[in-house]
Amino acid sequence: MTRIVAVVGTAGGVGTTRLTVECGATLARTGRDVALVDADFSTQGLRSYVDADVEADVTALLTEEASLGDVLYDISTDTEGRLVAAPARAPFERLARAQTAGAAQRLERQLAASSLSHDVVLVDTPPLTGNHAVAAVNAAERVALVAGDTPRGRDGLALLRGRLQDIGASGDVVLRNRATGHLSEGIGIPESDETTATNAPSCPTPDSDFAPAVADAVEAMLDISLDLDFPAGSRLEQIRG
Repeated sequence: MTRIVAVVGTAGGVGTTRLTVECGATLARTGRDVALVDADFSTQGLRSYVDADVEADVTALLTEEASLGDVLYDISTDTEGRLVAAPARAPFERLARAQTAGAAQRLERQLAASSLSHDVVLVDTPPLTGNHAVAAVNAAERVALVAGDTPRGRDGLALLRGRLQDIGASGDVVLRNRATGHLSEGIGIPESDETTATNAPSCPTPDSDFAPAVADAVEAMLDISLDLDFPAGSRLEQIRG
């Protein structure tokens, strides 16, 4: 099974971090142990989903000031599998050191190491704006592109695909987050009723719309089939028929 997936946002604000968390929780529902790694140092958004004091973060790992075990924090979720995160939370000086070419190489090695102790590693990745983002894509076995379902989303997809081509990579699946039907490409995911990090992840309690759509996205991301139950009449239930 694929172990490392780079979940790459086409732009800021498209919901890449939240979707990464929900995909991780969906995989944990199936009994898999999942690690989420924050490679989006500009927003440090994964920190919002960790209910603990973050003393050592992923940038400390990349600057060799902490070990992998030091930077993994549990995300509370009622699932059979474990969901942990390596968030970014650092002062500017360490953030700068974590974005050097040497730190990017360490990120690739640490993602590979994390994949040995977890079933799946999902990397919250910005739109290839630095060494660390490129390293995340290079380390990944599959790449998911997250776009807003808007006219600007189409433009963002084209721009990101160009950047991926420049580094010899490509996207395996497009995830249309907060789907409105504007774009026809990829997997559409509606907005969840739970819109804040405080109440996320919401996928462990399946509803008739959001959770099945995220499961659909996970299946496409990893090219697998999930053995999950959803309420009768849900979109994924209808597809599986």
